[in-house]
This record gives sequence, structure tokens and C-alpha cells, in this order.
Amino acid sequence: MQSDDVIWSIIDEQFCSFKTKFEKAVMCRNEYNVTGVCNRVVCPLANSRYATIKEDGGILYLHVKTIERAHSPANLWEVIELKPDLQEAMAQVNEQLAYWPKQLTNKVKERLVRLHQYLIRYRKYIYRPQPRLVPVQKKFEQREKVREMKALAAAKLEFAIKKELLERLQKGTYGDMYNLHNKAFAAVLRDEKLRQKLSVRNKS
Repeated sequence: MQSDDVIWSIIDEQFCSFKTKFEKAVMCRNEYNVTGVCNRVVCPLANSRYATIKEDGGILYLHVKTIERAHSPANLWEVIELKPDLQEAMAQVNEQLAYWPKQLTNKVKERLVRLHQYLIRYRKYIYRPQPRLVPVQKKFEQREKVREMKALAAAKLEFAIKKELLERLQKGTYGDMYNLHNKAFAAVLRDEKLRQKLSVRNKS
């Protein structure tokens, strides 16, 4: 036979794993506590007749415990799904807790209102546009930066070699060593001169 007074005397004076003491209050971390405060009236362990509201996946449930189910801990709590509308859910609570103490009934209704307001704010939050978070890949960016620098250095070197080779061919340094087509060579020279003029204009 369960004795609520004996259970509460042990919880209050000795030890309870759900009890958390602060400077101004003593709180309860039990998931079935209707207010979150540790006291005799709202303790889910020291009350054979107890009720609370819980939320799971956006749906509110009324959990009811009676002394008739105390012998079976697996079936200790009766779970009743509440309707999404607040007024209809309140009517369900009134129907299930019609002959319960008013103090506990009022606390259950207050918790129902708070959780219902929380679900409204949560739905507004998840459906409003959210900023997209892009991960920063520092190693990948560093590798790409090094590759760009190497490619730029290679391009500058290739351009310098090409320019030097054109100047030497134009001056006739190699003589008749390379048998180049005159028209193709003249076209390359024209392109090079045009590119130099464009670069000078862009700089100015």
C-alpha cells in the first residue's frame, strides 16, 4: 500500500534525485511535475492522485495517475490526447478532472495554456524564413588559394617567356635557326602590340 506522507517525508528530509536547490527556490526536474517546483502539493512521486500536461511532437497529452494503477508501474499513467483547439482541450481537462482538487486542476489548466502558447510561437518560428548557414571550409579554401597563386605564377612565367622569345626573334638573335612563317610571325607581333596598348589604356 502506497503512503504519500511517508514518501514525501523521505523526499523532503532525506534525498530525492529530482530535487535541485537554488538560492531562492527548490526546483524539481521530474518530467511529470506540473509546475517544476518541489513541494508537497505538486510532487508527482508523493501524490497517488496526480495529473499533468506533456507535449510530444507538437501534440499535447493529459497524463493522469490514480491509486488504482499504483500496483503496475508500466500502466501507472493514463495518456489522453488533447485536441489542438485550446477551448476543446480545456473542456477535455474539465471532463477528466471533474472531481479532482481545484488547486491541482487549476495548475494543470495553467500548464495547458502555457504549452499551447509555446506551440503557437514554435509554429510561427519554424515557418518564417530562416537564414541559411553555410559551413566555412578553411582547409579547402586554403588549398584553392595556394593553387590559384601557383597558377598565376605559372601564367606570369609563361607570358614572360613568350614575350622574351618574341623580342629575341624580332631582333634576329637566333638568325636562321628557326624557320618561322613570316605571316604568322607578323600576326603574333600585331596581337602582342595590341595587347600592350590595351593594357596601357586600362592602367591609365
